[in-house]
Amino acid sequence: MGNIMPFYYYFDSTYILVLIAFALSAFASFGVNATFAKYNKVRSSRGITGADAARRILDGNGLSNVRVEHISGNLNDHFDPKANVIRLSDATYADNSVAAIGVAAHEAGHAVQHAIGYKPIKARNAIVPLVNISTSLSMPIFLIGLLLDFFGLTLIGIILFSASLVFQLITLPVELNASKRALSILNTSGMLEGEELSGARKVLRAAAMTYVAAVAASALQLFRLLLLANRRRD
Repeated sequence: MGNIMPFYYYFDSTYILVLIAFALSAFASFGVNATFAKYNKVRSSRGITGADAARRILDGNGLSNVRVEHISGNLNDHFDPKANVIRLSDATYADNSVAAIGVAAHEAGHAVQHAIGYKPIKARNAIVPLVNISTSLSMPIFLIGLLLDFFGLTLIGIILFSASLVFQLITLPVELNASKRALSILNTSGMLEGEELSGARKVLRAAAMTYVAAVAASALQLFRLLLLANRRRD
């Protein structure tokens, strides 16, 4: 028993950063699901569905070539620029709640961004291949560097991982802008008004917090890697 170290001897204090990042992501995820569930019960007075809203926004911006399709799932809505299609989930496509309309309008906002050449979304799309490669290589290279006690290798891993933070930082204004466009169009078109528009705004604000949490989580993870590398260097 004398050779057994106490538990705290093995405890890595940097795991606190991991726990904080997890808590932020979980809180943001809970928030968007709870807010969507609340306003999914509020029906649009005009009776339009998520698919209707997306179609109207697209047509109103000269994007009749962009299709609106249904996909299975829940809140996995997205705009696919390669296929030129907005895919709306079970909770959004045929639902006439203000939550569904808000989410569908947000995706239509992305389609408008692509059509007008919105610079942040062009930058995000341009770095996607690089980010995918760098993030997949970052942790293996970082861990090998730690095992070999080779600071240069751990530093390369950290630099590669930082690409994910850059991606998250670029993604945030892209998402905020899509929501801003969506709410403006919903308001000026009269598709939503008053409390309905306020409900859609709250849904999109909660969704935006998931991207804020993603930035914070990536930053905390990057900070943790720096701490671990510096600890080995010392």
